[in-house]
Amino acid sequence: MKPLRWTIVIALAAFLAASPGVYLGRTLIPAPRGEGTELHEVLHHQLKLDAGQEARLDALEQRFALRRRALELELRAANARLAGAIQAEHGNGPQVAAAVDASHMAMGELQKETLAHIFAMRQILRPDQAAKFDQAVVKALTVDAR
Repeated sequence: MKPLRWTIVIALAAFLAASPGVYLGRTLIPAPRGEGTELHEVLHHQLKLDAGQEARLDALEQRFALRRRALELELRAANARLAGAIQAEHGNGPQVAAAVDASHMAMGELQKETLAHIFAMRQILRPDQAAKFDQAVVKALTVDAR
């Protein structure tokens, strides 16, 4: 059998063998909750914010959504540059190292902005609300560490 035909047969067999496993995995194993979902739930449904707090929270969330989107695009661009450097160097050369550093900078900026947003949200809360919010933040940050 020709090499190309053999490769196609193997790829098709692998696809057919893997498909039921993927289907069962996606059906039986629940999808992980989105990042910040629990924190959002606490803020909007458990803390009983007053109308003024809701309005300030909405404004904070709108501003952060724009900033987060910009930072995520910056991170994607950094990852694309990393991919290009890997393709060009085929190893851990100077272009790859510089691209990794740029990617880390973008990730760090996103994390700093996220923390600033969390602290800004906390500032609109009453002390009793802030205690519950703090617990949700700690839980969100440590859920994978257990």
